[in-house]
Amino acid sequence: MCVRIDDDRRSVESYFGIENMSHFNFKAKKPSGEVYSSERDVADRYELYRLIRESGDEILELEEKKDKRKINIGSISLFGRIKAMEKVNFARNLGAMLEAGLPLSRGLSVLERQSHHKAFKKILNDIIGQINQGVTFSDSLARHKKVFPQIFISMVHAGEQSGTLSEALKAVGVQMERAHSLERRIKGALIYPGVILGVMIVIAILMFVFVVPTLMETFTELNVPLPITTKIVLAISEAIQHQGLWILLITTILFTFGRMWAKKTSGKKVTHKFFLKIPIIGPLVQEVNTARTARTLSSLLSAGVNVLESVKITSDVIQNIYFKAVLDKAGENIKKGKPMSDVFGEDGNIYPVFFAEMINVGEETGKTSEMLIGVAHYYEDDVEQKTKDMSTVIEPFLMIMIAAAVGFFAVSMISPMYSLVDAI
Repeated sequence: MCVRIDDDRRSVESYFGIENMSHFNFKAKKPSGEVYSSERDVADRYELYRLIRESGDEILELEEKKDKRKINIGSISLFGRIKAMEKVNFARNLGAMLEAGLPLSRGLSVLERQSHHKAFKKILNDIIGQINQGVTFSDSLARHKKVFPQIFISMVHAGEQSGTLSEALKAVGVQMERAHSLERRIKGALIYPGVILGVMIVIAILMFVFVVPTLMETFTELNVPLPITTKIVLAISEAIQHQGLWILLITTILFTFGRMWAKKTSGKKVTHKFFLKIPIIGPLVQEVNTARTARTLSSLLSAGVNVLESVKITSDVIQNIYFKAVLDKAGENIKKGKPMSDVFGEDGNIYPVFFAEMINVGEETGKTSEMLIGVAHYYEDDVEQKTKDMSTVIEPFLMIMIAAAVGFFAVSMISPMYSLVDAI
């Protein structure tokens, strides 16, 4: 049996490309007090510490010669921030190693050595140190709540309690990847209109700064009567030229205070409600939050987290204040011994009726987790299709906006020329 486990470990190490030992230069002290320098090839620093301690010596200094052949477990982010895919790959790789028979500390050590992200390496080193001191994996993760979200910690804790840590890690990897994918689709759908609007603003400013003043000089020299639309364009042009810095400063201040206000409860109530009421965006916001709620709840329940804790964690994951309020109310219902499906069915403008009915069926059959994962797949697929179609839907509106802006500017500039021709 031991031979079988060793074979599994060697095979998983070969799969992850870690069959080579690490080379260490170290300085140690013998029980007699004699200090000596040496070097050794071992699997990791912890194995070296163990070997030296067994010989009765004590390591004083240690330097690892890094192997150039490494695995990138995630993309390196700017400014030291650890990206979502870094954590997704960490969960999946560690889950695979545990499933193949590697001890937890060994798997973490492998991922620490293979990571290219300095901040993440430090975090993994701290986690390894905590585990070696007897701290549980979930508690060591909880020391880094800014990196590992509560759902990650809770699912790991549940996996530790049930003895299914490898399955819990793979499940949280899937959960985080799907959430990241959903967020990326939404951002991707908004890039096109954002770029178009940005280009329009830049072109408009250039026209007001360079083109309009030249035409204004011509109209002034010829004493041409100006229509109201032309006067509006000229007024905007003069304001940008003479008060441009003040306009930029005021706009920046308003934008900053607007963002600060939007983060407060009063601001969230207004902005979140606004997005829910927009014709095209509103249904998409509802489906995104529903999909995220369903997948998070399903992942937590399937990992063995109790219902009340699952609802609380899901409430922390959801950003929209109205969806959070429904989840908080569902938690209160659970405390009172009532079914949480009653809360979700009260307001169809927040969570769809279909979502409430599926939870109700899950509660009646005892298969809430299975029902929720089906709901998550349904709404995620729907969101994916809608985001693909969004550019097609938004494009006509953008074309109308561009045509209206160009038409207004053209009429404003051409009208005085017609007046000049008529006068001649």
